[in-house]
Amino acid sequence: MSFALFLLILLLVTGAVWALDAAWLRRQRGARGKQPWWVEYSISFFPVILIVFLLRSFLIEPFKIPSGSMIPTLLVGDFILVNKFTYGIRLPVANIKVLELNQPRRGDVMVFRYPDDPSLDYIKRVVGVPGDRVEYRDKRLTINGQPVPRKQIEDYLSRERMQYSRRYLEKLDGQEHQIMIEDDAPAFVPQARAFPHIENCNYNMAGVVCTVPPGHYFVMGDNRDNSSDSRVWGFVPDANIVGKAFFIWLNLGELGRFGSFR
Repeated sequence: MSFALFLLILLLVTGAVWALDAAWLRRQRGARGKQPWWVEYSISFFPVILIVFLLRSFLIEPFKIPSGSMIPTLLVGDFILVNKFTYGIRLPVANIKVLELNQPRRGDVMVFRYPDDPSLDYIKRVVGVPGDRVEYRDKRLTINGQPVPRKQIEDYLSRERMQYSRRYLEKLDGQEHQIMIEDDAPAFVPQARAFPHIENCNYNMAGVVCTVPPGHYFVMGDNRDNSSDSRVWGFVPDANIVGKAFFIWLNLGELGRFGSFR
């Protein structure tokens, strides 16, 4: 059971007890009657659960980064905040969009439900929007025939692996962000799967070229050679979008990590 569904059930149960007490139980026990413990706790927790549910469902939701696919932008153990309304208002649990606002842009860091298992939340960077021709060959990104500008900066030292990797500043739609590339990793896409609209993609030893279908997005991790993303399992449908990640608020392993990111 997902946490969102658990929270919804808790809200409905405590809300039902609160309504039952206000409409009937209070009169039955009289002015001096003592509330049963389950009524007392439900009435106490209902407004707190309601506030948390509304905030988490429609405004801001916290997430923890579980893997290194977004290094160097996001590290394992980063606690981040995700804006739930940037890309439209969606019904809780069902994730059905009821109000259209903005569309994801190239360069956005987006949280979404993993297409192969919607119970899992993934986080990657949007590199292709509907209609784009995304080419990633020989570890260079090209969008609609235009190479994405990048410049090399100082190498990145992985503390876990004690290894240096090449680091670049890449610019997508005017937004700069860091990416990381391993020199000894192959350029081709290993273990690519069959996925919806795979006919839009062409794989060879140099990499992959895909045309993004309507209502879908092509996403990649900033740790380009250590990320399972759209190159492997395909496009992200609009229905799977959760929100836009924008703020690091805690990392217990690196307490200095705090602030917005791109």
